[in-house]
Amino acid sequence: MNVQLRVYVPPHPLIKHWLAVARDAATPSVLFRSAMTELGRWLTYEAIREWLPTIDTQVNTPLAPCAATFINPEVPIAVVPILRAGLSLLEGSQALLPLAAVYHIGVVRHEETLEPSIYLNKFPEQFDPQTRVLITEPMLATGGTITTVMGELTQRGIDPAMVRIISVVTSPPALQKLNLAYPGLTIYAATIDETVNEKGYIVPGLGDAGDRTFGTF
Repeated sequence: MNVQLRVYVPPHPLIKHWLAVARDAATPSVLFRSAMTELGRWLTYEAIREWLPTIDTQVNTPLAPCAATFINPEVPIAVVPILRAGLSLLEGSQALLPLAAVYHIGVVRHEETLEPSIYLNKFPEQFDPQTRVLITEPMLATGGTITTVMGELTQRGIDPAMVRIISVVTSPPALQKLNLAYPGLTIYAATIDETVNEKGYIVPGLGDAGDRTFGTF
């Protein structure tokens, strides 16, 4: 069976609106943070559709018994923000997944080689293999950071088919790299831009998501 990476760009007007706000260079940090929170919320909403495990049961309304469906509390859910920019999407994701565990991982790119290195890893030695993992990463540019994080997850028992990535702006190089390494992945993005420049930034992109979120220009 030929498994391929699945990439969805939801045509939701709120996603388009907040993407436009985030892209605008004139948007101040405080409003940029709001835009990223909203993008985290709506991209998570789209990503968890038909992904969260459910159980069917019965409840009693004030008038009569009726069928009911709940999210299965026995299946672990994890949110993985890639530091530091991934924190910008976390609030929106947590609003929809309040009971999810949050596992932080910090990855930095070398300015010249663009090679990623991990400076913080709060993953457990082993995940429950049933765990659903939602990764928040605003920019998928060269693909180096996200493939590094996926390597750490799979080494600890996570099936790529159980992973959803939400990203604001993605690029063809990152998607091609992920398709080769982890074809079972599913990504939800606000947009796919055309190219990545020599400094590893997506063009037109939205600039440095971490700096714009935290005002550290």
